[in-house]
Amino acid sequence: MTTVHDISRIFFGGSNLPRDERLAETRDTDTVWTLRKYATLKEWEARAVHIRQQILTCLGLWPLPEKKPLKARVFDRIECDGYSVEKVFFESLPGYFVCGNLYRPAGKGAFPGIACPHGHWSLGRLEDTELGSIAGRCINLARQGHVAFSYDMVGYLDSSQIDHRGFGGRRENLWGIGAMGLQLWNSIRVIDFLVSLAEVDSKRIGCTGASGGGTQTFMLTAVDERVQAAAPVNMISAHMQGGCNCENQGHLRLDINNVEIGACMAPRPLFLVAATGDWTVNVPELEFPAIREIYRLYGAGDRVEFAQVDAPHNYNRESRESVYAFFGRVFLGEKDGRKFQEKPFQVEVNADLKVFARREMPKGALDQDGVVQALIGRSEKSLASMQPKEAKGLRRFRKEMGPGLRHALGVEEVDAGELYVRRMGREKIDSSIVERLILGRKEQQERVPAALFLPRGKRGKMPAVLAVHPEGKKGLVDLKRGMPGSLVAGLLKSGCAVLAIDPFLVGESSSGGETGGRNGDSGHFHTYNQATAACRVQDVLTGIAYLNSLEEMRSCHLLGLGKAGIYCLFARAMSSAVGRTAVDCDRLPLGDDGIWMEEDLFIPAIRSSGDVRVAVALCAPGELLVHNTGRGFPENWVRSAYRAAGKSGKLRVSSKRLKTAEIVAWVGGGKKK
Repeated sequence: MTTVHDISRIFFGGSNLPRDERLAETRDTDTVWTLRKYATLKEWEARAVHIRQQILTCLGLWPLPEKKPLKARVFDRIECDGYSVEKVFFESLPGYFVCGNLYRPAGKGAFPGIACPHGHWSLGRLEDTELGSIAGRCINLARQGHVAFSYDMVGYLDSSQIDHRGFGGRRENLWGIGAMGLQLWNSIRVIDFLVSLAEVDSKRIGCTGASGGGTQTFMLTAVDERVQAAAPVNMISAHMQGGCNCENQGHLRLDINNVEIGACMAPRPLFLVAATGDWTVNVPELEFPAIREIYRLYGAGDRVEFAQVDAPHNYNRESRESVYAFFGRVFLGEKDGRKFQEKPFQVEVNADLKVFARREMPKGALDQDGVVQALIGRSEKSLASMQPKEAKGLRRFRKEMGPGLRHALGVEEVDAGELYVRRMGREKIDSSIVERLILGRKEQQERVPAALFLPRGKRGKMPAVLAVHPEGKKGLVDLKRGMPGSLVAGLLKSGCAVLAIDPFLVGESSSGGETGGRNGDSGHFHTYNQATAACRVQDVLTGIAYLNSLEEMRSCHLLGLGKAGIYCLFARAMSSAVGRTAVDCDRLPLGDDGIWMEEDLFIPAIRSSGDVRVAVALCAPGELLVHNTGRGFPENWVRSAYRAAGKSGKLRVSSKRLKTAEIVAWVGGGKKK
């Protein structure tokens, strides 16, 4: 009798599965990136769109949230030599306050506006040392003819409603919530504040900051085209991406780095400031030339510049003066940099700059938990407002929410030419033939063990079913008899081929239990490495591509069992090449964050991207069977989407776990019981 190993295993004895690159190498903040080159402007602009969507999705800002009134308060004006300074606070979202100081030039006019985020200085925006003076920067910018606004990073000084380094966690990550996303939203609202000022020219908006402020600068300029000139200082590097919570968020840098994010500024003027004593030491030879090549695609190679100072990590006088000269050229039309040398300045005492030094924070200010709930509520309200109820609404929903779900998952459809296929041999098993395979994508070097079951004697093209079990291939065989299990046997009898796979870290793909150092709770792991559940969704997409590449297959259908049903639902939402789909929801309470926090379902930003609600809407109008649903399953979303598509007859939803025969009838023959 044939043993079970002959069916479910690819390797035997001492043989080992070829190393999956996802296990062989994990990335972190200090991974050295090989910078891409782009041959055409079209190629780069497609990449830039991808990067912007990735940033906004992973930071819980896709689609861009509704902007509520700022309710700005500007007060306690101090007149100084050539400038004035005032205290400011406004609400970036109801109950959460952005605080800072507004420096205005003397006289009247339409002045450029410069946003000045600070970095991780101990005194934040009040830092005034040789290595960095935020107030000194703003004073000199104001004296030179700019309106400058310095504002707190979240959790600094007056912006004390959250803990800068302790804000966010696994649950918050599901909603794209973290210090980085909140800071980016604050920076977007800072631009709203600046352009609302009568004396600011909305066509001349700039941004500059160092260290963490440099990160805020290039993140803002990547997603907000109102910023017309930018000077990120001591931050754009190909070998260090920033080590703080406010510079990292789940899935943000799966395949992008700060150099590419900075290049999204093209063709707007960009000025890089580097130092010999930190991670920007290679800017002249590495990062700057890479960004300049992208600018040259626009015919704008002269719009990106750099300066490097011989100093440690800084925003010192030499660095500041180079930035003053840059903004002077771009915004004031003055090419003589000597006119922008820094003049002596006297920073006001802290109490005259701190927003809440002499007044209480307004009533209704949210605490940290309140901020989290407000951000979750914002996501849920936005999603509810877009629930598709008619054909036009469904088209809009797919256009707006489809990219968000794709970026949250970090997956892509696979072309036949991208496939890696290694055939490991065939043999006859009773009334079927089993072919052992290793699948993956060539460039990514993934290795997915698979078994393709073919009905013996079948001639001509046949339908194929990709079957995914939470235990992988072995969950689809009869361990005692060494035969295909009842589900596979039923599909084979109906004339279907069946592909069974071991998705990432399941079955043989676990490489004997090794995880390659993947620790989702360590550092900023998920910023740089795809979540396990998302890897499995990608493997399902790879399996779909393989079946569709076979000439003998007429169509490809999809079947997900147990928790693997969720992977298949997401994959079906991302794929245009699937026929019928049957999804087991394993009675999971999909409305609860707790279930999504489990390792086999955890995906950053999956909740803010609409989770299964968006997935099922993207499946319409395809034939879909969803069964064994649990508490919180969004049945109204499913039915609403299919009504909007005019295809309610192609949908079946059941709270019961269907029998094998019913599933085979649906997937194998398209019949509904």
